[in-house]
Amino acid sequence: MAFDAATSGPTATVESVDVLVIGTGFAGLGMAIKLKEAGMRDFVVLERDTGVAGTWRANHYPGCACDVQSHLYSFSFAPNPEWTRAFAPQPEIRRYLEGCAERYELLPWVRFGHEVTKMRWEEGAARWLVSTRNGARFSARAVVSGMGGLSNPAIPEIDGAADFAGETFHSATWRHDVDLRGKRVAVIGTGASAIQFVPQIVPEVEHLDLYQRSAAWIMPKPDRAITGIERAIFRRFPLLQKAQRAALYARLESRALAFIAEPRLLKLVRALAKLHLRRQVPNPELRAKLTPDYEIGCKRVLISDDYYPALTLPNVDVVTDGVTRITRDGVVTADGCERPADVIIYGTGFKAQDPVPPDTIIGRDGRDITEGWAERGPQAYYGTTMAGFPNLFFIVGPNTGLGHNSMVYMIETQIGYIMDCLRTMRRDELAAIEPRAEAQQRFNEWVDASHARGTAWSTGCTSWYIHPQSGRNTTLWPGFTFAYRAAMRRMKRHDYHLLPVEAREQAGEPVDSRSL
Repeated sequence: MAFDAATSGPTATVESVDVLVIGTGFAGLGMAIKLKEAGMRDFVVLERDTGVAGTWRANHYPGCACDVQSHLYSFSFAPNPEWTRAFAPQPEIRRYLEGCAERYELLPWVRFGHEVTKMRWEEGAARWLVSTRNGARFSARAVVSGMGGLSNPAIPEIDGAADFAGETFHSATWRHDVDLRGKRVAVIGTGASAIQFVPQIVPEVEHLDLYQRSAAWIMPKPDRAITGIERAIFRRFPLLQKAQRAALYARLESRALAFIAEPRLLKLVRALAKLHLRRQVPNPELRAKLTPDYEIGCKRVLISDDYYPALTLPNVDVVTDGVTRITRDGVVTADGCERPADVIIYGTGFKAQDPVPPDTIIGRDGRDITEGWAERGPQAYYGTTMAGFPNLFFIVGPNTGLGHNSMVYMIETQIGYIMDCLRTMRRDELAAIEPRAEAQQRFNEWVDASHARGTAWSTGCTSWYIHPQSGRNTTLWPGFTFAYRAAMRRMKRHDYHLLPVEAREQAGEPVDSRSL
């Protein structure tokens, strides 16, 4: 079933498009903007939610904000002089993305309420057949996935969870209708989301038990209000905002020296983090609980000025014994203690190592994209294309995540690369392109070797960066971001299988080349 934009309902036909984009976060909107700018208007953008902004629409828990400076966490081609804080809160980022969709007039191309459930490569037609949960069907020459690696919440399987009598929810699906005032609240997980929402809810709850599996390294957050005068200057002199963006990029990129090039510099970073902890947590027993036992950078380094103070309040307990089960009335830990709870909130992050469920993306020769992932984890060619999956592009795919700079920089780099691939297909009349398996293998061997040489992100701790079975870091780019951009400026034809339209037609197979 295809979506009829005129009636906002299903029709009886498969809708044929040149390019199908999935998601309306930074990745999907950025891709759509560049397609329009290149004059490629035969595309649709599928969004499972009822509005644009992706994760910045879905995540709306108290205190939700970005941990990258506002002027850098935005499109380079769409600067926003109206940021009110150095680190933008979620509502501002959502409004920014909604504004981009309106400014570039993208909404006619977006189909809301369309959650992709299956994609299959049709070899004879050299196209992807895409189905959505609401029954719509699309046939696309190329598919660009902008779903992101952190879009599906990870909820741990804990014995007895279904028996709990109170309210339960994940931070990514925050229940604003649940009144926390005067309640005993159990927060399971201490990741990037928890350190933002815990300080917001502590003042209103009767008691909060924070269940911590491992402590996080936390640095001070240099947040501040951006004054009206500054905003006026940026409006009047956009080059000054561009210069500030460049300065922020250079400052954050310099952090890679410690993470990938000179690990001895991490001693200084660790000392600063310990000083921050010592200043904000005077109690030595609590401070010991909050001191990580792994190298800084091995897990995501967090920033906050109000998390530690919140944990020192008399109505908060930090529990480090592992959670073993949940009862009707509370949470039981490994020491046998049951702590009562009226509400359980999971701050346990996202399914970074299982971004795509089995039987969702089926490529050439009926190959499931998750084939081999159980043993080796997700792999791709520069995190963007995959052997066995022609004309399929990923934004924020395997090994394109960052631990030191803005993901928007990487997203724009991948968008530029995908646009070069699409232009090459049009110019050279190619029905399909697909990275060679040996090229993909060479890239992943380089990634593994780079991490093995000693990046801070692969120093032995258990984190969502690491694939649990193989021990490979399948998440982060093991180098400088400008090096990734340099490698991705142009499609390397020799690393790809190229199938001309002419060859397909000579084989007697129909090809819709109208969009080429």
